[in-house]
Parts: sequence; structure tokens; C-alpha cells
Amino acid sequence: MAAPPGRPFLVLLAGLLLVASLATLAEAIYEDQVGLADWHQKYIGKVKQAVYHSQKSGRRRVVVLTEENVISSLDLRSGDIFWRHVIDKNDPLDQLSLSLGKYVLTLSSGGTILRAWNLPDGQMIWETNLKTSTASNPQLHVMSNNKVAKDNLVLVSAGRWIYAVSSIDGAISWEKEFSLDGLEIKQVLQSPENDIVYAFGIAGSSKLALYQLSAKTGEILKDVQESLPGELSGEIVLGSDNVLVALNKARSSLFLIEFKSERISYKKVHVSDLVQDLSGTFKLQSLSNGVITLQTSSTVFLLKLKDTNGLEVVQRFDQPAAVSDALTIAEKDEAFAVVQHVGSQIEFIVKFRSDVSNENIREKVNIDHHRGNVEKVFLNSYIRTDKSHGFRALVVMEDHSLLLIQQGEVVWSREDGLASIVDVTTSELPVEKDGVSVADVEHNLFEWLKGHMLKLKGTLMLANADEVAAIQALRLKSSEKNKMTRDHNGFRKLLIVLTKAGKVIALHTGDGRIIWSNLMPSLRASRFGGMPSALRIYQWQVPHHSIMRENPSVLVVGKSGAESSAPGVFSILDSYSGEELNSMRLDHSVVQIIPLTLKDLSEQRLHLIVDSNSNAHLYPKSPDALNVFLHETPNLYFYSVDIQANVIRGYSLQKSCDIKGDEYCFSTKEIWSIIFPSDSERIAISETRKMNEVVHTQAKIIGDHDVMYKYLSKNLVFVATVSPKAAGDIGSALPEEASLVAYLIDAVTGRILHRVTHHGAQGPVHAVLSENWVVYHYFNLRAHRFEMEVIEIYDQSRADNKDVMKLILGKHNLSAPITSYARPEVVVKSQSYFFTHSVKAMAVTQTAKGITSKQLLIGTIGDQVLALDKRYLDPRRSANPTQQEKEEGIIPLTDSLPIIPQSFVTHSHQVEALRGIVSIPAKLESTTLVFTYGVDLFYTQLAPSRTYDSLTDEFSYALLLITIAVLVAAIIVTWIWSEKKELRDKWR
Repeated sequence: MAAPPGRPFLVLLAGLLLVASLATLAEAIYEDQVGLADWHQKYIGKVKQAVYHSQKSGRRRVVVLTEENVISSLDLRSGDIFWRHVIDKNDPLDQLSLSLGKYVLTLSSGGTILRAWNLPDGQMIWETNLKTSTASNPQLHVMSNNKVAKDNLVLVSAGRWIYAVSSIDGAISWEKEFSLDGLEIKQVLQSPENDIVYAFGIAGSSKLALYQLSAKTGEILKDVQESLPGELSGEIVLGSDNVLVALNKARSSLFLIEFKSERISYKKVHVSDLVQDLSGTFKLQSLSNGVITLQTSSTVFLLKLKDTNGLEVVQRFDQPAAVSDALTIAEKDEAFAVVQHVGSQIEFIVKFRSDVSNENIREKVNIDHHRGNVEKVFLNSYIRTDKSHGFRALVVMEDHSLLLIQQGEVVWSREDGLASIVDVTTSELPVEKDGVSVADVEHNLFEWLKGHMLKLKGTLMLANADEVAAIQALRLKSSEKNKMTRDHNGFRKLLIVLTKAGKVIALHTGDGRIIWSNLMPSLRASRFGGMPSALRIYQWQVPHHSIMRENPSVLVVGKSGAESSAPGVFSILDSYSGEELNSMRLDHSVVQIIPLTLKDLSEQRLHLIVDSNSNAHLYPKSPDALNVFLHETPNLYFYSVDIQANVIRGYSLQKSCDIKGDEYCFSTKEIWSIIFPSDSERIAISETRKMNEVVHTQAKIIGDHDVMYKYLSKNLVFVATVSPKAAGDIGSALPEEASLVAYLIDAVTGRILHRVTHHGAQGPVHAVLSENWVVYHYFNLRAHRFEMEVIEIYDQSRADNKDVMKLILGKHNLSAPITSYARPEVVVKSQSYFFTHSVKAMAVTQTAKGITSKQLLIGTIGDQVLALDKRYLDPRRSANPTQQEKEEGIIPLTDSLPIIPQSFVTHSHQVEALRGIVSIPAKLESTTLVFTYGVDLFYTQLAPSRTYDSLTDEFSYALLLITIAVLVAAIIVTWIWSEKKELRDKWR
């Protein structure tokens, strides 16, 4: 019997459907693939205040306030974040406290805003605005054992104001403004009976004032004033229940001020009588009733109060140390902690006020020496199983890290210095070593086949529970993103960041883990003296791996003080290990750092350092670098932007400077300047192209096949100025008073290539300059909306090169040298668009060859990063594009730029207090690496034009082979059936 005629086709169709179903299944992603190419890390910054909440049951936590304006609740067992709030920098946090065991109280903006937060979840309960005078140190005091009101009053003092606020609902119970001119409240105390409040303040520099107020009504019960013979520095601490210790303005004497109900008395004690060899600046700290400390950068003295007769030194710590505040452990006793450095360890010492000379606990703890000295200590107690008191301490280190120590061990640590990154650079990882044995190859091939077979069974849902677990383990094991060697796509790199504390940290792009860290000795800041500052980090040496065996290195540049004339600091670190290879203290200041594109024979990049005397210093100081530099000196120009003087200047280099014997020093000559009129314009921002930006093509072919040549000068500078009245916050000026002027300037000649004025516009201004275009963001007061303007500049002097015959015959000027001294013939196209969001930062994607379409990376006010296609910011967009423009890909004009939710690079994550966005080219042209930093860190891979040049990491090669095999089998079977059918038909 003959087979049905349609059977071969049905079989073939069934095979194709099977393949299609397999392909559909292969598109699904696994749970562990979420976040495969990105990571997000949360930090809080350097802790400056901490309050413990240790309850008998439930979660034990510590609430902290940090220098990054963050309030956060941390798990005391692990250091994890329960909740946190990043407060705007315009509302700086001043004080932190707890009330009723369930409210977190914060005082901010110089004592004008008091907030209460729910302790378990961090939700804000209430907010109260207070009217205060200017205060340098507002105080927050929660009244304890309050019998006057059931809801616990909170006392806030700032300037000459004092408020009593209910901690339940934030209602102001009473307020008092003192009439004494220049008064600033320094201490607020409550009487043992809790019905009287003592307010102690200073008027001017030498007048003391003591007020007794009713805790119920705020009525002034008594007012006592006294003048001191010398001026005070304003630094006052509580010595005991009725004695204050104040430091005089010359910082040479201490005043012991005793206040009673009727009078104020004082006694003067010379610091030199207490400590003979004291040097440098110092500060006072109150520990407990009758004990204070006098601290310098390297020594701590414990001083005990002898009634009002004077002070005596109880103990001296000659190592860098920090002392905690007093902790009440019994009705009449208090404890405090001293943490000092002893060699490579820190020593944790606990003392009781009742016996200051002895130690209750002395433990040594091993820590990483790259954390620096201890800066702050916060002591906490707990009850041991034998009913005795145990102690733990939260320790803030010099590198801004946070540690919890208990029983001689570091329980947990947080690297919160990463919340204050000031600069970022990258480094390639080492090349994977060649040479693999045959056994390894056979083993790897077997594992590869086994892994793909397991993945195939998982895809077809045929794997059992053990095989599913094996698949998960295999995925983790075979993940290549965390290897310490470079990959052929260039995804694995080191992100080397410089923090505000002067610490350099290398992060792996695979998972964000710390590879190494180094707290630079030359940038370590004293707590009370000079403040060295880290400025920038650059690539110093990038040797070619096939020629040179040296590791790459990075250069860290800093200053040894806050003044502009402070000497500079250089440090060179190995990129792979973090080891400091060389460091030097410069004999000149650092005002401007200019990395050059030049390299010497050892692949070291040349850098120019401009000092405060306008001399330029060449680094590295080697004959080879000098020869390379002298050859290019006639072509080197630079510019400086002086925002204070409202001027931009351009310079050229001369052969030598006035310093004799220094052949690496060059004098500069000012060749042009642009002085903006201060009464109408103030410089807001200046931008230039990235030094390492790659441009793929010089020409742009438009829809009618015409050619437009880009103006690609690396000397192009964008400058934006705003009117003085518009330099403040949005809304501080009327539309008629506000204006923004944008300039495109040639940095060699100072020639203004383009100038445009936006009337009724106001800052803040953010801008990015790439290739031949600039995009900047500002606020339109007339439209009450944010706007983004795009300017593209084209070179008209090369417009004659459009004729194909001229190109064939060589009659063109494409190879003619381009000079900034020739007046350029440029044409400018611009367009403005409404934009929904306020902007914190802007960047543009960078790729290896510059072929991939550009995207703008916009850090929004919501602390997310939006990737906006540059095509939306094409100045040639029109409402009704022609057919040729449609074929070119020009998008029809709309008045606003679209915000597509899928375009947020950070997905649902927020990079709190976002400050910077960095785009790093990968070796794969389609992909760029994006690193965003603020209080948080976020990293991801971005493909602006999709991954057109690679397969995904999860592409199933086994499934592809099976699909091909099925198709080949189907073709063979169909061919055999067709031959048999044809043979049967011939025999009929």
C-alpha cells in the first residue's frame, strides 16, 4: 500500500516545529542570571555619630549619622543596613538621638529642622520647623525620666533660641529667645529633679550667661551673667554636674567654670602646668562626671577634675588613640573606652569612672594596617551569661571604614570609604598564561560536554533535583566574569578608585569585590592639624603585555594642605597589587594637572603640573621623557578657567622657567584671555572632549547623499555663563533677570566659534562634549521646565570635497594639515528640547572604535542613570521629515525628549547621592562598561546598538548542534521517502 502523498512534508513540518519549540525554550533565563552583568553596592559614609538600641529580644541595631548626610540603622550582628535615608546636602544633619526607645530624632540645617523617624522601619513620623538665629553648633537634648510631660520633651538649642518639642507629635510645647546680644547656647542640662533646665551660653568671646528655666513652661527662673578676663575659643565641655571646662582663644589655658543657682565662679588652669611637652593643636572631650580628655593627633591625656581646685593627669596614651563618650552602666557609675594603636594591632581598653586608674578590659585586636588610625569610638554594653557587663565598640577608622570589635575580634567591617569617591581610572588585568597539558584539555572537553548535556536536560525539563543542583553549581564554577585575568572581550577590568580619605581601592568589574586597597601615607590627614587632600588618579604606565614584563601602574596626585600654595604629593602604585612603587613630596604646588597623550620609551605617560606661579613641571623626570616632550613643545597649548576671577586664559610653553638647575620646569606665556563682565555673566561650567575619545569617521552622510564634515578639533572648549542673579537656586531670579550664554571656544587662539544666549534660563548647568557636538541641560524659567540644548558644529572649509571626481583625481584637501590659527569656516546647527528630570551628572558612552551609536548617560534627580539615544538630540529633527530623512533614521520632532522606563541603566536601583558616571570602552565594539558612583556604587555593561558583534554568554552550542542534526536527519529521511515514492510511481 502506498504511503500518503503528504506524509514526508508532515514529518518535515513536525521536525521544524520541534526545533522551533526547542529554540523557544532556549530563550528563557535562569534565576541566577538576574544581575549577571551588573552589581549594586550600598554604603553610608564615614560615621560621625552613633546611638545604640540594644533590646533584650528582637533585632539589635545601631543608628548612625554620617558625613555623607546619611542616617541609617545597621544590624549590630552583621553590619547590614536595615534602612537608611540620604538627606540632601542643602539640609546638613547636625545631631542624632533616640527617644522613648522607638523614635530616631535628627536635627538639621543649623537647628532649624527637627525630624522623628520610626526606629523599626525608618519611616518619618513628623517634622517640625524651628526659627533660630545663626548657630555654629546646635544642640539636641532628650529629657530623661521626664515627669513634667508624658511624651518626653526634646530640647533644641541654636543660637540664642531654645525650644521644647514633644517627641510624640513634634508639637512645640514652649520656646524662648534670650535677649542677650550675640548669645550662643553651648550646653543644655536638666536638674536631678527634672523640673529645671539649665542653659549655659557665651555672648561675644568672654561673657558667660546661665539661665534657669522651668521645664514645664520655659519661664526664666534665674539669670546669672559673668565676664571672664580672657577670650574663649568657644570650645566648652561638661566636666561634672555643675562644672564646665572651657578653652581660651589662645588655646593655652583652661577655665573651670562652676555654676550655682546664684552665681558663676571660675578658675584658670594653664595647659603647660598639666602637660609640659604638649605640641600641636588639641581638643577637649567630656567622658564622664569628673573626667575629660585632652587629645592631640598622637597623644591622649586623661584628666580628672579635683572639684574646682584644678585638674590632674590620670593617664597618658602616647600612641594615636580615640576615646568614647561615657556609657551609664549602673546608677552611680559610668564606663568609657580608649582604643589606641600598638604596632599592627589596636588595643581596646575599658575604664570605669569610679576607678579611672585601673582597667576593666584590655584586649588586642588584629586589623588591616591599611585602615589607618582609629578616629572615633562608640561604646556599648551587654549582659553576659554570668550577669557581668561585657563591652563592644563601634570603631571608625581613618580610611572611613567601620568595624565592630568584641571579645578581641573584629565581628564585622564595612568599607564605607567607597561612599566618598573623588576620582576613577581603570586597569587591564594580567594576561592568562599559555601552556596547557593534554590531560587538562581532555578533562576540560569532557566537562564541557557534560555541562552542555546537563543544560540541555534542564532546558527540556528532564533534569531531576540533583541534576538541577549540579547545573547551578556548574554555572557558578564556570562563570568567567570573576577571573583575575583579562578576557578577549575586555569585560574584566580593575576599577581603581580614589577616596576622600586618601585611600586607593581596586574593584573587580565582575562582582565589585575589593582586590586590594592602600591608604596612602602621603595623603593621611591629621585629625586636628593639616589636611592633605587627594586630587586625581591617572594611568601612569600601561606597558604592552607582549613586549614589556612590568605591571601597569597608576599615579595619585594630591596636596599636602588646603591652601592653593601647598606643596603637591605624588605617589605611584602597582595596578595589580596596590604596592606603592614610588612617592615624592613636590617642591611646588599643584593648581592644574594636564595628562598628555605622549609616552616615553618605557610606556610612561607624560603629565604637566602647573603650579601657583604659572610654571609647568614635566613628569616623569627622565631624559627620554624630556626629549619626547621638547619635540612636541611647539604644538602644546593649554587653558585655565578661573571661576573666581571670571576669566579664561590660554597659554603656550616657553623653554625654561626661572628655577635654576631644573630642566624639567617650563615657564608659560599667556597668549589670550576672555574676561567675562561680572555684572552680567558668571562662569557656571566648562567642558572639553575626553582625551581618549575615538572618532570613527570625520564625515556624516545625510539622506540626500550629501556629506557634512565634522569639526573635530580637540581644542574645542564649551563654556556656559549665567547672569549673577540666576546663579542661585531655581526660582531665585525672575525670567527677565536670568540668562544663560553658551560659548564654543578654540583653546589655542581663544577665538569664539559660536555664541548663543538663552533668555529666561537658569542653572545649574550640566554639559557633555563629544566629537563635534555638545549637549547641555538648564532650567527655562519662562516655560517652568528643564531643557536640553544640542549644538553640532561642522567644517565648511572641506565642503568642496563632495565631488567624487576630485576625490579620484586627488584634488582634495582631506590630507591638508588642520591648524587652529587659520580662521575656521564653520556652520552650526542647534535645537532645544524639554526634558522631564533635573540632572545631577552627564556622560556619553565610549567604545573601542567609535563605530557604535552614542548614548547620553544622564544621572537624574531620582539617583538613576538614563541612557538616551543621541538620535533624539539631533538638531536636524523636523515635525514632518522627508522620505530621505526617514531613510536616514531621523526621528520626527517632538517638543520633549522621551523617558522610556526600559532605558534606565540602573533598572530599579538607586545610586544614592549620585555624583559621577564613567564610561569605559570594552574590546568588543558594541559594548561599553558603565560605572556610577555616589554614596552607592553601580556597574553594568551597556550595548547602545545591541550586541551585533557577539553571541550571548548563555548561547547553547549543544542545542545548536542538536538542531542541525535534527534538520540533517529530517532532510535524509525526507529524501529517502521521496526516492521510494518516485520508484513506486515509476512501477505503476
